[in-house]
Amino acid sequence: MSRLCSSPRSARNRLPFTRTGLVLAGALLAGACGTAGTVGAATPSHVLVLSIDGMHAFDLADYVKGHPASALAKLSGHGFNYTGATAVTPADSFPGNLAVFTGGTPVSTGVYFDRSYDRSLWPPDTTSGPTGTPVIFDETADLNFNVLDGGGGLNPDLLPRDPARDGAVVYPHNYLRVNTVFEVIRAAGRRTAWCDKHLTDEILLGPSGQGVDDLYLLEIAARNESGVAYNKSVDATKAYDDLKVQAVVNEIGGLDHSGTANVGVPAILGMNFQALSVAQKIKSNKTVTGGKPTGLAAGPGGYLDGKGTPSFLVSDALDHTDASIGRILDALQAHGLTDSTYVIVTAKHGQAPVDPSKLSIVSPGIIPGLVEPITHVLQATLDDAALIWVEDPTLAGAAVEVLLANQVDASIQEVWFGESLKLRFPGPETDPRTPDIIVLGQPGTIYTTSSKIGEHGGFTDQDLHVPLVISNPRLPAQTLRTPVQTTQIAPTILQLLGLNPFALQAVVIERTRVLPGFEAAELALTPGLAGTLGITGNPVIQVDHGQAGFQVAARFRQGFIVESSADLNLWTPLGTNVLSLDGSLPFNDPLAGGYVRRFYRAIPTP
Repeated sequence: MSRLCSSPRSARNRLPFTRTGLVLAGALLAGACGTAGTVGAATPSHVLVLSIDGMHAFDLADYVKGHPASALAKLSGHGFNYTGATAVTPADSFPGNLAVFTGGTPVSTGVYFDRSYDRSLWPPDTTSGPTGTPVIFDETADLNFNVLDGGGGLNPDLLPRDPARDGAVVYPHNYLRVNTVFEVIRAAGRRTAWCDKHLTDEILLGPSGQGVDDLYLLEIAARNESGVAYNKSVDATKAYDDLKVQAVVNEIGGLDHSGTANVGVPAILGMNFQALSVAQKIKSNKTVTGGKPTGLAAGPGGYLDGKGTPSFLVSDALDHTDASIGRILDALQAHGLTDSTYVIVTAKHGQAPVDPSKLSIVSPGIIPGLVEPITHVLQATLDDAALIWVEDPTLAGAAVEVLLANQVDASIQEVWFGESLKLRFPGPETDPRTPDIIVLGQPGTIYTTSSKIGEHGGFTDQDLHVPLVISNPRLPAQTLRTPVQTTQIAPTILQLLGLNPFALQAVVIERTRVLPGFEAAELALTPGLAGTLGITGNPVIQVDHGQAGFQVAARFRQGFIVESSADLNLWTPLGTNVLSLDGSLPFNDPLAGGYVRRFYRAIPTP
């Protein structure tokens, strides 16, 4: 692969900035000019995302080391492994999923949990009067969560109403404040597909409600033909995952998820795996028919010690998930799609505690019970942390004093409210969805009445430190320990598909960066624009398959000419275009492969 470099010093000195107002703003695609750790991204046809819910970064590392011939080892052997990746907080599936596909945290998405509160909406089946209602987007929003298809949809009588839309029902996709990668990709005329665990994951359709062409949602809380809840049996969950794996295999073959219609291979596709998460949480396992397994298969699941030694059930779930991924990779190979597909392996969240000796089960009623005498609790969402919305926010401080006075009994490590909360999220006085109080439990605490031995939804490292690998046969194996977040996956997906990462609203709002190694060079027509977009680095572009690719951005609607030069003296026009307001366009030079060294600049046209 040839490399094309521009010298930051000479380019800065010799480009006519004062005459044109141009800046060469950003850097990238390449480990060029000897720079290590970055690689240029070809424009592939497909991105396949695999979310292994509950997986920690150490789970992946240990599994790959112990199973060098595994599918996960194969992917890691040709890819970038971001070992410092973290999920968003709170580490719940809903915000975790949205991080991957919007590039945003609750700051921009407005989604804190699948069970939350909104002061600006009407309660279900209400179209007048005061606003304020719990917003429940878990399995209980289904018409019938005991069956895989959720009874055919969500129950509108259980969903909030929106005064701003004349009392219209608020489906999950209506609740999301920013667009998704699926919407951007579909708007570019390319097909999209996804498989997930709840009917409420239709939130990935995005505000348009049209983002995913083929959305296959199977309710994980459902019961199988023997009446066993899928999430109460590791073997039942494996069978549940198999249904989604088959759907992905069908889509790789150009069919829809059911395998009945020939629709073409999606540009983006993938699924989440649930077997590992169930194995981490389950204390007493069941067979698929509801019987009691024998030996180690009976449980408990989780880990054997603080080192993360997996139990039999966790090992079994990892093996099954790896075999499933192997099946998907075989399908890519069989259809000639391996080289043209980037595979992303990650997780929406981890699971805690790892060390079984740290497990502390605490009644979920204790925290709201302490707050209630001070001010009425409108909504309390508890797993291994607690999100509290109260009727009188001016009394939140008094409620926090009571909580801290009962720290030991309530297993509280820390409490955020007021300014400490606003360091992380918009204040509840400005955002109708922000909790008034966030309680962090002591490590190992789970607020529950069930027998689960692991949970997520909090703020601990074990909740947050997840795997992140981007794999393609042409990528070298590289370990990047730079801290990154799963929000960076979304703009990277668009970058890999040759689309504009800044088309994502959350990326612009939160200045979410493309993952290291996949950034695009940026020629900014407006001085200072690159910095506001979070573009930094050396102005280096990599030639890939004979083409150089980079982004051209402008603050205002602007025509421009892109010119190239081999010596920074003689400049040759390559093409013209027009950018929309705050726009960014990809630009490719198909002749770049014929040069040892080549420079670019963008000049505004009248």
